[in-house]
Amino acid sequence: MELTVPNMDLIREAQEYLRGKINRTELKKSTTLSKMFGCELYLKMENHQKTGSFKSRGAIFRMSRLTDEERKAGVITASSGNHAQGVAYAAMINGIDAKIVMPEYSVPAKVNAVQDYGARVVLSGSDYSDSREKAEEIRKQEGRTFIEAFNCPYIISGQGTAGIEILEDLPDPDIIVVPVGGGGLISGIAIAAKSIHPSVKIIGVESEKSDSMKKSIEAGRIIPHTSGESIADGISVKYPGELTLKICSELVDDIVTVSDESIAVAIYKLLERNKTLVEPSGAAGIAALMEGKIDVKGKKVVVVLSGGNINFLLLSKIIYKSMELESKLMRIEFKIPDRPGTLSKISSVISATGGNVFHAEVDNLSEDTPVGFQTITFSINLRNSEHLSNLLKRIDELGYRYKILR
Repeated sequence: MELTVPNMDLIREAQEYLRGKINRTELKKSTTLSKMFGCELYLKMENHQKTGSFKSRGAIFRMSRLTDEERKAGVITASSGNHAQGVAYAAMINGIDAKIVMPEYSVPAKVNAVQDYGARVVLSGSDYSDSREKAEEIRKQEGRTFIEAFNCPYIISGQGTAGIEILEDLPDPDIIVVPVGGGGLISGIAIAAKSIHPSVKIIGVESEKSDSMKKSIEAGRIIPHTSGESIADGISVKYPGELTLKICSELVDDIVTVSDESIAVAIYKLLERNKTLVEPSGAAGIAALMEGKIDVKGKKVVVVLSGGNINFLLLSKIIYKSMELESKLMRIEFKIPDRPGTLSKISSVISATGGNVFHAEVDNLSEDTPVGFQTITFSINLRNSEHLSNLLKRIDELGYRYKILR
C-alpha cells in the first residue's frame, strides 16, 4: 500500500462510510473548565466512541479498503490497548477473522474486551516491539493483512472525521488540542480542521516520558524515544510513522509535553467536576492546560478526550492520590497508649470536626511501636486543607504522638 498523504476528499469519503457505524460524539462545553482556564473550552468526547476511543474510526474505514481475498484471509495487528479493540470491533462488524497479538503483561480487562469483540488474542512478548514481531511472523504464515495503528492514509482519514465533526459543531475554534502517540489522530484532525478553518491552531500533547513526535519534528527525521514507564500507555509510542511525521511537520503548530502527575490530576478533575471518565492518554490535553503549556486565555479551545479505557485499579490509585493532594483524604498514624478510652477520644475528635473515617488499621507488631502502645492509622475524608488544619489543631490538644503519611 502506497503511503500517500490523505486529502480532504478521502476524509469526506471516510465520514460518509462511517455514518451509522460509529458514534457522532458530542462537543461539550465545560463551564467549569472554561472558568478554570479563562477561555471558552469544549471537550470532544471520543471517550464515548465505539470501543471507548477514536481508534474505531480509522480501523473501520481501513477495513473497507480490503480486497475480497484479503477479507477471506483475515487481518492481524499488534497492540496492548485501544487499537486492538478498534481492529477487533471493525473486524466483527465486517465479518472478518482477526488475530490480535498483545504483550503478555496486558491488562486482563483489555484482553477480555478484545475477545468479547470476537478476535483471537495471542499473548506474546514483554512489549509492543515483541508483539509486533510475532504478528509479522503470523502474517507471513497465514497471509493475513496487517492493520497499522497510525502510519496509514486510511487510518488517518478515519481519525480525521473527528476533525470534521468538531468544525461542524464549532465553526471558529482558535485552538484544537490533541493527544499524540504515533500521530494518526492529530494528523487526520489537522488535515480536516485546517482545510475547513485554515487559521485554527493545532497543538499536540505528548507524555514527557515519550515525546518521539516532538523530537522527530525538531530533528527533521524519526527519533525514537520512550521510557516505557508512563501511565499514559496509549501515547507511549517509541517513534512516529514516516507519514504522520510528514503531516505533523507541515500542519501541527506546536507539540508540548506533560508529566504523569498532571495527567493523573486531570483524570481526577474531569471525573470530579465534569462527570466524565477518561484514560491517561485522553486526559493529556487537560493536563497541558493545567501546566500552563498552552496560551488559551480568552480563546475558543477544543480539547480532544481521545479515550476512556482506563484500568480501574489505576483509577482508584489516582483518585486516592489526588484527594490526598487536595487534603480531602488524609492518612494519620498515631502511637497511643494501649488502654481503654484512648481510641474513643481520637475518633470523637475526628467526628466532632466533621471528618469521616474511611478506613482504620491497627498494627501492634510494628518494630517502632513502643511496649504498652498501639499503632493505629486512620484514613479520613475531609473537605479541604482548612478542615485538615482544624482537625490537627484539635488532635494536638489531645497530646498523642502522630504523623501524616504521604
